Amino acid sequence: MGNTIRALVAFIPADCCQNYVVRDLREMPVDKMVDLSGTQLRHFPGHVCSFRELVKLYLSDNHLNSLPPELGQLQNLQILALDFNNFKALPRVVCTLKQLCILYLGNNKLCDLPSELSLLQKLRTLWVEANCLTQLPEVVCELSLLKTLHAGSNSLRLLPGQLQRLRELRTIWLSGNLLTDFPPVLLHMPFLEVIDVDRNSIRYFPSLAHLSSLKLVIYDHNPCRNAPKVAKGVRRVGRWAEETPEPDPRKARRYALAREESQEGEALVLPPLLLPPNS
Repeated sequence: MGNTIRALVAFIPADCCQNYVVRDLREMPVDKMVDLSGTQLRHFPGHVCSFRELVKLYLSDNHLNSLPPELGQLQNLQILALDFNNFKALPRVVCTLKQLCILYLGNNKLCDLPSELSLLQKLRTLWVEANCLTQLPEVVCELSLLKTLHAGSNSLRLLPGQLQRLRELRTIWLSGNLLTDFPPVLLHMPFLEVIDVDRNSIRYFPSLAHLSSLKLVIYDHNPCRNAPKVAKGVRRVGRWAEETPEPDPRKARRYALAREESQEGEALVLPPLLLPPNS
């Protein structure tokens, strides 16, 4: 149904599209999910804020740059997708949604994240890929339950030492940044299972053999002189990896995400827009 709506709105003028798409959305959906992805929205339809029991809200691939304060009424919201929009700053109202577990902010124009983000203490998954971040906001280090952090395709040159506070973090995606050294803080995070530093400028990799939980490291497309040493059974994707032929990094990322979701026991189907870059 979602693909059918997207196909239809492609032929509708933008100024008429919003009314066309949301005019029948007047009652709380039975599945407690609203998906308005790819519907050319320029303004958030305010009446959705009356759906107090809403759990999932997908607003991906629109033209949004703000959200109304009334969004704070959705205190049962667990999943919020704002990726592929025009946000230059994260609306503060998002930080009042204290039941959020998954927040997608990728492919916007964010240069920073507000300190109020620390209020989202149930957040387990945060995607901020393809924004304008030159450093990882330190507030991310205050999200104590975070398990997955996707910060690829930004302009990061280093990571804050406070990141090691995130003892629940299992997966970190850092592909397509400006790292010239392997981030030292990751060497002090033995609980990490997946590390992706594909498409950076790292010339030397230290040993990762002591990272006892590591299952996958992606280091392809770096001008490195060596491959990272890893413990037995750890999968490596990059130059001098043991596997021949080497697996596609994109497939490796999808494999890791699928494994992670199955372990969490969530029957969550992500919209196609939420796949990792280059998928």
